Amino acid sequence: MQPLKYYIRTWGCQMNEHDSERYSGMFNQMGYLEVSKIKDADIVLFNTCCVRENAERKVLGNIGRLKHFRKKKPNLIIIVAGCMMQQPHVIEIINKDLSFVNLILGTYNIHRFPQLLEKALKENHSKRPLVEVWDQAKNVVEGIPSIRKFKFKAFVNIMYGCNNFCSYCIVPYTRGRERSRSKEAILEEISTLVKEGVIEVTLLGQNVNSYGKDLYDEYDFSDLLEEIDKLDGIKRIRFMTSHPKDATEKLIDTIAASKNICENFHLPVQSRSNRILEKMNRHYSREQYLEFAEKLYEKIPNITLSTDIIIGFPDESDSDFHETLSLAKKVAFDNAYVFLYSKRSGTKAAESTCQIPENVKHERFDKILSELNSIAYSKNLGMIGNIETVLVDGISDKHPGSIHGRTRGNKIVTFKGDSSLIGTIVPVRIIDARRATLIGELC
Repeated sequence: MQPLKYYIRTWGCQMNEHDSERYSGMFNQMGYLEVSKIKDADIVLFNTCCVRENAERKVLGNIGRLKHFRKKKPNLIIIVAGCMMQQPHVIEIINKDLSFVNLILGTYNIHRFPQLLEKALKENHSKRPLVEVWDQAKNVVEGIPSIRKFKFKAFVNIMYGCNNFCSYCIVPYTRGRERSRSKEAILEEISTLVKEGVIEVTLLGQNVNSYGKDLYDEYDFSDLLEEIDKLDGIKRIRFMTSHPKDATEKLIDTIAASKNICENFHLPVQSRSNRILEKMNRHYSREQYLEFAEKLYEKIPNITLSTDIIIGFPDESDSDFHETLSLAKKVAFDNAYVFLYSKRSGTKAAESTCQIPENVKHERFDKILSELNSIAYSKNLGMIGNIETVLVDGISDKHPGSIHGRTRGNKIVTFKGDSSLIGTIVPVRIIDARRATLIGELC
């Protein structure tokens, strides 16, 4: 009998990407084979994100389009998982309008997937989806297998959930409160990955800076980084995401003194206006943010700094927006992810009566994006002539005969080379620059 074939599509953050790797691991353990096209699959799994309303609409639209696949393959199993499923109104929509879905599960019970899939297979022609969505995490489950996208680099969860309850964010409701993994489990996982050929790890958490607060009295994220840095065989350590309110000078000193922690820091600012930061419930001021950024540049001169910015938050005035624009110029971010504010049902900001008109949002978005792109291009131009160490991760689609990879500062570099270099770290001289990428040549 031929093994069943599965297809996974992922929306959202690196946490979701890693969750999909774990779904692949469980599929593989059950003897199923992955395919790259929906039409070839016997099982389709959508791993969803609900951070923004537009993404949510796209997911629902894509689920709807599966109906015609179901007509061609009556035994097709359709699974919808992830953050969107933690919202009761989404489950109601699926039950009412997309009832051909077989299985719905959330973010807290991924480890239950094999049992739930087996049950869904038996109940394939049920008129309603099988639903198992927990409203909270019962514990941290270790030992879930993963099929990782790359053999030489890997995501490693160090914690789950978030305690911050920013007024615009749905994550604490979909991922739950903060739960740290034990340092022993993390170090053991990374040691195993290194033995399997991994040379770069990215540590994941909604707020990595608060790691350990629920487990230890004194051991913190900086201490964990220091221990990982000492592991034999590891070449690069990255992490995301950091919350400014929990970022410490100790963390800066740990990065500066390390051998393998990459000189790249993602520090979401969201807004420069103290008035808006307070409405966002961010628990830091623009002065505190700037002070931390200045210390980063002072103690790690070659650091690259990226950020997230929200445009059009409720009650954001022209003055508030221009404060954010001035911060972008002052800090000189290497990269910035700019988002239009999106109402999320269940959050405090969604209840505000001072919503910003869409045309104003888009005008501000275009203006700040233009400024940020100019800054990023200028900083990239300043790297011409540098020799950078690049971890090669793939073949370039746009430049025949070329490959690409990332510097320690997380800059993308494209240069002439062949696939034999994928997974290795090579010296590359920067010879040209674009806004988002660098052009290099092998030394």
